[in-house]
Amino acid sequence: MHDSLVDAARGVRARAHAPYSGFQVGAALESEDGEVYLGCNVENASYGLTVCAERSAISAAVAAGKKRFRRIVIATEAEQPTPPCGACRQVLAEFGPDLVVDSVTPTMVAHWTLRELLPSAFAHRPFA
Repeated sequence: MHDSLVDAARGVRARAHAPYSGFQVGAALESEDGEVYLGCNVENASYGLTVCAERSAISAAVAAGKKRFRRIVIATEAEQPTPPCGACRQVLAEFGPDLVVDSVTPTMVAHWTLRELLPSAFAHRPFA
């Protein structure tokens, strides 16, 4: 799969700080108006303080004033596509269940909507 969002996610993956797991993840989040926000995982010796790529990207977007999104691409070097972890699913759900989630590896791609990945998200407001 080749497109600019995939390229961006793969590029930022190389900047991840993953000295403990060695599992670098990059995320590229596209806002409704086409702007792209990047994130990578940043591990910490206190594992609970690690920040995932998806939450890093959403934080960058929100800091820039964006809260409506179309698609997120997650890039890894894993053999199988890797969906967002449970915490990331819940954070992404805050911004809508129909977000398209693409996970890419060097040889494979998987597509979901957030609603498929987290069908009963905890939400302040119910999703239509």
